[in-house]
Amino acid sequence: MPGPTASHQGRTPLVPAPASPYGRPVDTDLRETHSAVLAMVGPHVYKIKKPVRLPFLDFSTVEARWEVAAREVALNRRLAPDVYLGVGEWRAPDADPDRPGEPVVVMRRMPDDRRLATLVSSGSSGNISGGVSGGTATHDELRAAIRAIARTVAAFHSRAERSPTIDTAGLPETVSAKLITDVEEARDIASGVLDTDLIDTVESLGRVYLRGRVPLLDQRVRDGLVCDGHGDLLADDIFCLPDGPRILDCIEFDDRLRWGDVLADIAFLAMDLDRLGAPDLATLLLADYGEFSGEHHPASLAHFYVAARALIRAKVTAVRVHQGERAAADLAQRLLALAVEHLRRGRVTCTLVGGGPGTGKSAVAETIAPTIDAVVIASDEVRKELAGLPHDTPAGASYGEGIYDDLHTEATYAEMIDRGRHLLEHGTSVVLDASWSRQAHRDAARSVALATSAELHELRCVAPPAVAHRRIAERSARRHTSDATIAIADAMTDTAEPWPTAFVLDTDAPLFVVTAAAQRSIG
Repeated sequence: MPGPTASHQGRTPLVPAPASPYGRPVDTDLRETHSAVLAMVGPHVYKIKKPVRLPFLDFSTVEARWEVAAREVALNRRLAPDVYLGVGEWRAPDADPDRPGEPVVVMRRMPDDRRLATLVSSGSSGNISGGVSGGTATHDELRAAIRAIARTVAAFHSRAERSPTIDTAGLPETVSAKLITDVEEARDIASGVLDTDLIDTVESLGRVYLRGRVPLLDQRVRDGLVCDGHGDLLADDIFCLPDGPRILDCIEFDDRLRWGDVLADIAFLAMDLDRLGAPDLATLLLADYGEFSGEHHPASLAHFYVAARALIRAKVTAVRVHQGERAAADLAQRLLALAVEHLRRGRVTCTLVGGGPGTGKSAVAETIAPTIDAVVIASDEVRKELAGLPHDTPAGASYGEGIYDDLHTEATYAEMIDRGRHLLEHGTSVVLDASWSRQAHRDAARSVALATSAELHELRCVAPPAVAHRRIAERSARRHTSDATIAIADAMTDTAEPWPTAFVLDTDAPLFVVTAAAQRSIG
């Protein structure tokens, strides 16, 4: 292929690049993506845009290709200034000299063996959390690479452009519209490649999640967490060099596809690590990014953005299938399945764990909460807080008296449910630990779950009276949040209103058995 030449149309001539400090490959290779052809020649890469028009980009005219090539160099120099050398021009020997040739993005060639995808997929990295087959050095190297990438992206986001216009990309209505657009485009190209039932599931679960998270997304915009990011962080385009990572190939053809929540940007790479079979690295990446950026998010939001990115990659991979790369069909389908998996893991749940004193409801609540990324809100603690008492200070009141009268009980449930509402709106699942002996209180909790698009689960703990009495007697011998006595427990049992919608847990069994049953009921 003839090399790039100076343009006869006013384009900037390409200045020859200095030798690569990372070695001078002499081999030649040709690679293809859905929108470009890349020729690796010696120490350089020459990238030519395909004259294609897709649902999400239009390179059909040479003028559009010149514009997007210039944008590619300028934007990617934000993260890899020594890699993107400039834009040259290719023209056939017999081409009309009065017409522009093809733009060629000229880059310094990166060593393939330092590509993040290669390092992760080589098999020598093993499982970060479970040891390494191939030596500790490889483990340490890969772990250091993930931290370096997280640090680099966090620094990039800290100085990235922000504006009221860019902020609109993080608004609930924009995020929702983007999800629907990606779903519709996936349907348009699904024929023979993507499972339409899975696409429907992505849309359904995504809509449910976003419907209840308006306060969360609005808050992140106010907190300045929306910027002009990279838009396409993939392990294939990141090179782990001795002096730090080089992150290439950001979205250049549509600014709006780079704009968004910083979590959505880093989640693209988390998704790709998961796709490569390294979910442990994805988890470490997000944790490291949070450490370096000071950004905090609920687990559910990370799952949503990983799913959204998997949907995008499924769509783009399906395009490659239609362009003749039939082997990519399996990957496209796996990416779509990954989107569904993360949306299911990111469900926001409101779980009521109830029952009388001594039935073990607090133990169940505390045990299941970590398994579903939930926060426990306990009525006993809320009641003491509202009364201005430390959690383990006895209130000295009988059933229906003092801080246990109707006025205090109503205030306790109202506060507990309100705290739950706030957490649910902001993407955090909750476990509400109380007796739930009154229908009105359960109805109030159901209303909050409905308003926040949270899945409601109701668990009622029961135990034989002798077992409950023994537990109450044992804890009365030590300082405890609950003030219930055996007499109070019996009175509460006698006055409890029926709770037919609850899943009944018999807690007269080992806690792990009870917890497993509770988890199965939640799903």
